[in-house]
Amino acid sequence: MILVGADGSRAALDAVSWAVREARLRRTALRVVHVMPAWPLQMAEDAPYADVGRWMRDGAAATLTDALERVEEEGGGVEADTELLPGEPRSALLEAAREAELLVVGSHGLGGFRGMLLGSVALGVTGRAPCPVAIVRDLPAHSRGEVVVGVDGSPGGAAAVDLAFTEAALRGAPLRAVHAWGRPAVPLQVRAAAGSERRALAEALAGRGESHPDVKVIEQVEQGHPVAVLRDLSARADLLVVGSRGRGELGGLLLGSVSHSLIHHAACPLIVVPGPPER
Repeated sequence: MILVGADGSRAALDAVSWAVREARLRRTALRVVHVMPAWPLQMAEDAPYADVGRWMRDGAAATLTDALERVEEEGGGVEADTELLPGEPRSALLEAAREAELLVVGSHGLGGFRGMLLGSVALGVTGRAPCPVAIVRDLPAHSRGEVVVGVDGSPGGAAAVDLAFTEAALRGAPLRAVHAWGRPAVPLQVRAAAGSERRALAEALAGRGESHPDVKVIEQVEQGHPVAVLRDLSARADLLVVGSRGRGELGGLLLGSVSHSLIHHAACPLIVVPGPPER
């Protein structure tokens, strides 16, 4: 089941559209959820401020109705239902995501200031959810025909590669596996370093395409900062996939610097994949 959050914002409706298409590709069900404070759901009809509670409940119902209309606009083939969750949005979504294979959120919601790059809910669930999180920031008008995955040799990066192969196979698209590396301090070491980085990429991909032999893999080793390299490549991709935390990140971090930056700046939908739990 795919879980998508709806709050009435345009970004959330775009996330619903993307989630419908993803559910269709995966042949799985879709659940649209809206989170609101618990007190309007629990108050009696004759309680003080009952009219405020009714207004909030009516608004929540309208939000879910609008989301279902967007599901219908995307066409059939997807079993979809809605759920109204009480509580704080981030906590409620994280709890609901325990039953999901993918959590989808918009890049910013109604509570964000105009011009903000990312909403607090999207940032708050990414890296903390028990499943991969898709952040729908820019919804391409037309298929760009490529899935891009960042490869860094970390456990989280390996999980991202596995998911990227699956996504490319579902779309019938080539997979561009990208490994970015920094410039050596000594120019004469550039050629040797490039060869080493190419071998590292090949080793990270070894055997991972066996379950998807029809996926064409494009291996790309790029000299530059991973954020800049992947951000530029996302402008011509349908989907960008990265691990939640890369090699060299401090222990205990929930979200690495590369994934954190890309959820602000990716030019296509982004999936952030959690790595294995730390011991």
